[in-house]
Amino acid sequence: MSPVSPVFLSLEFNQTGELLATGDKGGRVVIFQREPECNNEPYCQGEYNVYSTFQSHEPEFDYLKSLEIEEKINKIRWLPQQNAAHFLLSTNDKTIKLWKVSERDKRPEGYNLKDEEGRLKDVSTVTSLQVPVLKPMDLMVEVSPRRVFANAHTYHVNSISVNSDCETYMSADDLRINLWHLAITDRSFNIVDIKPANMEELTEVITAAEFHPHHCHLFVYSSSKGTLRLCDMRAAALCDKHAKLFEEPEDPSNRSFFSEIISSISDVKFSHSGRYLLTRDYLTVKVWDLNMENKPMETYQVHDYLRSKLCSLYENDCIFDKFECAWNGSDSVIMTGAYNNFFRMFDRNTKRDVTLEASRESSKPRAVLKPRRVCAGGKRRKDDISVDSLDFTKKILHTAWHPAENIIAIAATNNLYIFQDKVNSEMH
Repeated sequence: MSPVSPVFLSLEFNQTGELLATGDKGGRVVIFQREPECNNEPYCQGEYNVYSTFQSHEPEFDYLKSLEIEEKINKIRWLPQQNAAHFLLSTNDKTIKLWKVSERDKRPEGYNLKDEEGRLKDVSTVTSLQVPVLKPMDLMVEVSPRRVFANAHTYHVNSISVNSDCETYMSADDLRINLWHLAITDRSFNIVDIKPANMEELTEVITAAEFHPHHCHLFVYSSSKGTLRLCDMRAAALCDKHAKLFEEPEDPSNRSFFSEIISSISDVKFSHSGRYLLTRDYLTVKVWDLNMENKPMETYQVHDYLRSKLCSLYENDCIFDKFECAWNGSDSVIMTGAYNNFFRMFDRNTKRDVTLEASRESSKPRAVLKPRRVCAGGKRRKDDISVDSLDFTKKILHTAWHPAENIIAIAATNNLYIFQDKVNSEMH
């Protein structure tokens, strides 16, 4: 890795949570592996250490459009594991790649037609035959590119999602969603196209898309207008007509110049159960029931104290930041990021919430995260932080939650934090 600190842009645990893949601005993918827990030491936690690092994407240049295509990794998605090897998809703005990650701890020795250096022997010198044997060697992690899915997107790819059929996946850009077969690289099927005949009539763009975790025919995509569309691929090959539209009517009394910008959904995630949808817009996270389209079941304020700061956030472009959100393994707690390296957790059962900070101090081994409070005015407690002293350059946009345990990964620009809770609830 280069001495320059990587800027993390994507995080993803695999299905067991034993591996964590990160993608950065320089086109690199770093995979961390969880070490086995030590039984004899009470404080020895299953820490994550670097397992493999490889360059996934290089900078390219589109000569037809005179555009530079950055190497930054927008999304990483693991495929369900079918054998000893692991497979993952990574994408930059234009090109999606499938990578195979495998281990080798044995090497064959005793070739008949090659010498120890691997050079071919003169056949006339081979007088006897031997049986090659496998000898143990130091563990080697091999990463190899298996497929390159290119040239299918005119606009920047913002989402990829692997289908539960383990054969297909979809990729979404601002105006289109394509369906791919994992074995076929030279064609994809366009399943959503919201591009108007006249681009001047464009009113919304696709912001995120995800397959249902159990039903391979269902997927959802979110828009910059704050709507969610659930589509059923059994109904038609082109899913421009949605099966369900989830939208919360706007309160006219709250309408302002910024209403449309802050209502844009930056991330959508199905719950593990497949019954609920979690969305993040600029100020809130919402939980939607698939059976109720007219309003969300639950709305949680992430940083309501910023409502009075929208003007300055617009001027410094922070209002366009795209925060992600995540479910815990049991769908009972949700997590999302905020500014000042804060991240928020909301317990859906107790309705309690907490603000925590990802910092160098809190990342010391066995350090306990202290809840933080932001004060918007009036009386301040000793440890409260004033809204005016928040650092808007420190932002947590990307988060991931272990599929079964209370282990979370937080990307704070060029630092990756992994926090583990030894107690069974993140809210303690």
